[in-house]
Amino acid sequence: MLARSDLRGVADPGSALAPPPDDPGPLDAVRAVLEAVRERGDDAVRECTARFDGCRIDDLRVAPEEVDAARSALPAATVAALEAARDAIAAYHTAQRRDGFTVVRDGVRCTERVVPVRRAGCYVPGGRAAYPSTVLMTTVPARIAGVAEVALCVPPGPDGRVAPVTLAAAAVAGVDEVYRIGGAQAIAALAYGTASVPAVDVVVGPGNAYVALAKREVAGAGLVGIDGFAGPSEVAIVADAAADPVWVAADLMAQAEHGPGGAAVLVTWDPAVIDAVDAAIGDLLVSAPRRADIEATLGAGGRALLVDDADAAVRVVDALAPEHLELVCADADALSGRIRNAGAIFVGPYAPAALGDYVAGVNHVLPTARAARFTGALRVDTFCKHVHVVTTDAAGLGAVAGTLVTLADAEGLAEHARSVRIRLGEAGAGP
Repeated sequence: MLARSDLRGVADPGSALAPPPDDPGPLDAVRAVLEAVRERGDDAVRECTARFDGCRIDDLRVAPEEVDAARSALPAATVAALEAARDAIAAYHTAQRRDGFTVVRDGVRCTERVVPVRRAGCYVPGGRAAYPSTVLMTTVPARIAGVAEVALCVPPGPDGRVAPVTLAAAAVAGVDEVYRIGGAQAIAALAYGTASVPAVDVVVGPGNAYVALAKREVAGAGLVGIDGFAGPSEVAIVADAAADPVWVAADLMAQAEHGPGGAAVLVTWDPAVIDAVDAAIGDLLVSAPRRADIEATLGAGGRALLVDDADAAVRVVDALAPEHLELVCADADALSGRIRNAGAIFVGPYAPAALGDYVAGVNHVLPTARAARFTGALRVDTFCKHVHVVTTDAAGLGAVAGTLVTLADAEGLAEHARSVRIRLGEAGAGP
């Protein structure tokens, strides 16, 4: 079930894991959708929805009464679970809030103000499953940041409606607007704005390759900020002979059930572990409700990497830079401190990635496609700007003027220097 690669004896095992070249097909399709929505707004959004989601919709926005009704109609236990998850997410992300600070030196006062964006757009996937947890993961941090308006886009089902549990999560989180729009057209609507969907300042949330590429395109055009490249789900599990192969298999399958395009990777220095995990996957697949999705993901992105030892495993993990990393091996605590590149690390046999997906409080919107090399999880700061405020007086400017003028002259920017000399009344500084 898992494609095997023997990396033992390879000096740089990371070099054997180079990603394949980009397929231009999805990008061309995404650019066509973005252009259509930019030019024709709601009409293009409706056409794309009919084409990609198989339903025709008139009102792009879900009525607020429908959102509230969805919460009221859910079983009390489900609402309580949503509220408990919301509270855990809120507790963790409240600890991330930053106040500004002030530094005074040589009479110049520099203050950093932390300012939330005015309007945020949160994307939540749909189609194969409902993701109320992602509603909470994206919108709760926005609220904690102080964002004034939070808009949510969710793909509609074949009946043109959003799953009630997803709408209930929006009510629990206090979302302002919910739109039944998915795919690249949702990202376009949030970035460009349409008659029905006012443009936002930041777009966040995971999605398929088309959603991720659309986010990258609109961010590259300077239209919005984004949280990062959050594409199909990934997990890497470092396991040794002490790991329960059934537990490891279950965790690989848990990520694989998100569907094709993801990755589920086992890293070990014991060949017997691979055999045992493979056998366990075969046994568990028999009763898996989403067997087709799991088999498709494992067929394309399921791998078992055999390495020399734990040191080699660290090098492989840092090369993979996985979205989720589980350490189910001896000295897992010590090993976690050596990992540089991972979206989230789950340490020990009782910390599956699913713990972070729902109730630990950490964010499950994480970097994929090796982006964990340079970025991290969605957080409160994603919805904030850091504004510098500089204040001084004549004495303060005079104290630093010599250094400033010297640097401006060294760069050949005479007017920078003159803008200071004029203020200090230096001879020859005028016109």
